[in-house]
Amino acid sequence: MAAAVASLYRRVLPSPPAVDFASPEGKRLFAEALAAGTMEGFFPLVSVFQTQSEPAFCGLASLAVVLNALAIDPGRRWKGPWRWFDESMLDCCEPLDKVKDQGITFGKVACLAHCSGADVQSFRANRVTIDDLRRHLIRCVSSQDCHLIASYHRKAFKQTGTGHFSPIGGYHAGQDMALILDVARFKYPPHWVPLQLLWEAMNTTDDSTGLIRGFMLISRQTAAPSSLYTVSCRDENWKSMAKYCVEDLPNLLKAENLDNVAALLSRLIESLPADAESLIKWVVEVRRKEEGGPSLSKEEKERLFLKENVLQQVRDTRLFAIVHDQQNANKPCCNCSSLSEEDSLTRIAAVVCCQGAAMLSGNLVPRDAFCCKETCLKCVQANGDGLKTVISGSVVSEGSEQGVDMLLPMSSPSASSCNSNLRNNVIKYPSTVDVLTVLLLALHPNTWLGIKDEKLKAEFQTLISTDSLPDDLKREILHLRRQLYYLKACKEEECEDAEPPSPKQQS
Repeated sequence: MAAAVASLYRRVLPSPPAVDFASPEGKRLFAEALAAGTMEGFFPLVSVFQTQSEPAFCGLASLAVVLNALAIDPGRRWKGPWRWFDESMLDCCEPLDKVKDQGITFGKVACLAHCSGADVQSFRANRVTIDDLRRHLIRCVSSQDCHLIASYHRKAFKQTGTGHFSPIGGYHAGQDMALILDVARFKYPPHWVPLQLLWEAMNTTDDSTGLIRGFMLISRQTAAPSSLYTVSCRDENWKSMAKYCVEDLPNLLKAENLDNVAALLSRLIESLPADAESLIKWVVEVRRKEEGGPSLSKEEKERLFLKENVLQQVRDTRLFAIVHDQQNANKPCCNCSSLSEEDSLTRIAAVVCCQGAAMLSGNLVPRDAFCCKETCLKCVQANGDGLKTVISGSVVSEGSEQGVDMLLPMSSPSASSCNSNLRNNVIKYPSTVDVLTVLLLALHPNTWLGIKDEKLKAEFQTLISTDSLPDDLKREILHLRRQLYYLKACKEEECEDAEPPSPKQQS
């Protein structure tokens, strides 16, 4: 039988150095700071404040409080119909079981904040000064659009425990004290501490990383968020993809026999990791919210329209056309291969036509023997039975071509569409070619500096340039580029520099 573990009901707050928020002295500090205008950030924080649900969830709880205080929409449900940040939803950078067992590092909290749609500035204490901390803190507590999360060691305050995260709720300039809104409310209440001591508590080493702790500023993004693609770091396979992009790809580009774009893309596609398809789908993850059904709100309809528009803009790029040709160069029939859940309507129509051709042959010829060159969707008026959808296609088998018309049992009043060229595809979700195209566009321009052939380098840099992209797609690509850079930095626990270098800088 396991030995019984003694239970605890809170701890006595060591004072000094801390001042209990609810004490007469704590109330006085609050009133004076409020009058001075350095408690503005307190109110949105306290309105959504929560206690960490696990002893090691201080980083997750602090971040959930700050994200909700900033009114950032998580874009996915928490419970019932409600969208709301909760610790259980902050799992993209580290598995919750691992956080529950080991806690979370400074870099991973910054990564989580970024992946959750916030703007993040993070600072290791050994790279800035106490004056920098004071300046940033005053800016945050004097407004409601920025909050500071501190990563510190409790020992400096004579408290039990080790590394901890908590939001800072206010600042008293006269006493130079900061208000720690401790998310471990089962242990210590909110308390004021001297800023000098907080600085010293930040200037400690996290034994799990060997890096100094610090603080981060979390605010709403000023740039438009991604409408379709986002970067996730849930899967450790990201490390192999990062190695491919950072190490393998630059070496591949130095090959002597790469003298045209088609050869370059062909080599790139051939050298992708064995699990590249699933890896790319994961790296550039498609946000699939509740789209479809009769209850779409006006906002959701507008978002869905924007998604489809961005997808079409991807397919209108010259890069997509080249990647499409290279990806399918060795396939006997690119339209009629097996379907996945994210296939375009065109691919579905092609499969239907191949199935129809096989049926018309009396199933003497298997479906795989047919290749559908062209499909067309038409809405026709049936006798007294409303609109019906007909899929027409040109199917080739053993050199002979035949036309096939298939009547679908269920129809949609949408307009007719043909795929005689890539521009006319009707699509709702990206295909693998879409995702690969977007990933190539999102990789930093410095990635391609190693191409030896100067003419090819210039041509390819023009191909992946964002200068001539439509505004919606350009925002999408630049957003992804920032995310990819930030994710790489966070994987290396170096999250201070969240901005990618300019294209003119050498990588």
